[in-house]
Amino acid sequence: MPDRVTGAPVELGTKSIGSLLRQYAVPGIIAMTATSLYNMVDSIFIGHLPGSGALALSALGICNPIMNLGAALGTLVGVGASTIMSVMLGQRNYQSAQKVLSNEITLNLILGVLFTAIVLMWERPILYFFGASEATMPFARQYLTVIMLGNVISHMYFGLNSLIRSCGNPRMAMHLTLFTVLSNTALDPVFIYVLDMGVQGAAVATVLCQLLALIYALLYFGRKDGVVHFGRRVLEIDWTIARRSLAIGMGPFLMNSAACIVNLFINQQLRKYGGDLAIGAFGIVARFSFLFLMVVMGFNQGMQPIAGYNYGARKYSRVRKVYLLTAGWATAVCVVGFLVSEIFPRAAVSIFTDDPALLDLASTGLRKMNISFCLVGMQMVSTNFFQCLGMVNKSIFLSLSRQLLFLVPLVYLLPLWFGVDGVWYSYPISDAISFLVTGAMIVALMRKFSSLKDGDDPSILGSSI
Repeated sequence: MPDRVTGAPVELGTKSIGSLLRQYAVPGIIAMTATSLYNMVDSIFIGHLPGSGALALSALGICNPIMNLGAALGTLVGVGASTIMSVMLGQRNYQSAQKVLSNEITLNLILGVLFTAIVLMWERPILYFFGASEATMPFARQYLTVIMLGNVISHMYFGLNSLIRSCGNPRMAMHLTLFTVLSNTALDPVFIYVLDMGVQGAAVATVLCQLLALIYALLYFGRKDGVVHFGRRVLEIDWTIARRSLAIGMGPFLMNSAACIVNLFINQQLRKYGGDLAIGAFGIVARFSFLFLMVVMGFNQGMQPIAGYNYGARKYSRVRKVYLLTAGWATAVCVVGFLVSEIFPRAAVSIFTDDPALLDLASTGLRKMNISFCLVGMQMVSTNFFQCLGMVNKSIFLSLSRQLLFLVPLVYLLPLWFGVDGVWYSYPISDAISFLVTGAMIVALMRKFSSLKDGDDPSILGSSI
């Protein structure tokens, strides 16, 4: 349990790594799986709209990269803040940890408002640019407008939820996420079908659930008995901490931004070679794969406070052990995803749609896209591990290499010879190349860790927090 006097999670430096990873990762896995289901719920209800489900589902696929870009701005602030929070608590620097909280609120508010204003001002041309057609534009606008109006709420909620986890309360963070999922599942059919709001109703339900969760998170940090809570100047920024936070968050921000760019290119190529339904099929495949990737991200969330705390406390043997354990479990999860994709593809995608043409496209695409899926877990954990240690350049390189250096060229080149199949096959090829690059870098880092004794100066590892 956290220290009863300070509220700091000192168990992170003393309890066995296996027990800690279970304690912190299981809530993270439940929360991230719930987040994945949260994203899937809208698709499931919308995909079964009478007469328009297939096109509405394709519209959601078009909105995804724009929403991912908004999420990327959230990670720019949130991931860096939670990483620094863990390290500060490991160093027992509680005053700086409290400043991190204020930075989180202010930076998310600024970035969230700016992004919302830009998207709403140029919504129609942005949607056309991301692959919308005359047939999908009405659905895309109905959904995106509401999501953007609630963008600041989403930023705030996800950012504060990650800080709750870094403060040693992973179960509370999990419960908040579960609340949003369950409430969204309950409200979606009400807004979509009962109130006859269709696609727009799904967006309203999403924003409303996140607003309720945000209110609870604000109340949590408003308590004065916690080691980290709001001070009198809630919106005050410490620019030293802010720069460090944004630098650490730059890796996942670029990764998510790259995912947005890649999704843009993929939508354009799919529309060119396969039409609107191909975009819908890719959206289904991405959401199914996302379920397994969210489990891996749950492991990453469990690893982050453990690695950050022990790195701050210079307990390097524990840092190394938590990485190896996390990478092993993440690989096992991706192997399961690979097997389901190859053996039961039609059953996996049938929960999203009953349209025969869309079912055929999505099941075929799932099998082709996830041929190398079993390699993805180690790559994701390794990228997150570099970020936990503040090794920004390496984290950024690994974040960008798979998507921009490998995937984007393949997305454009392979369809020249293989048509729409080339888009699907670009994923497993880029996954395999990225796996080799990541493996070489993580092996080099593990060798450096082996040469360090607990308490040594960490400068031998290179740039870090």
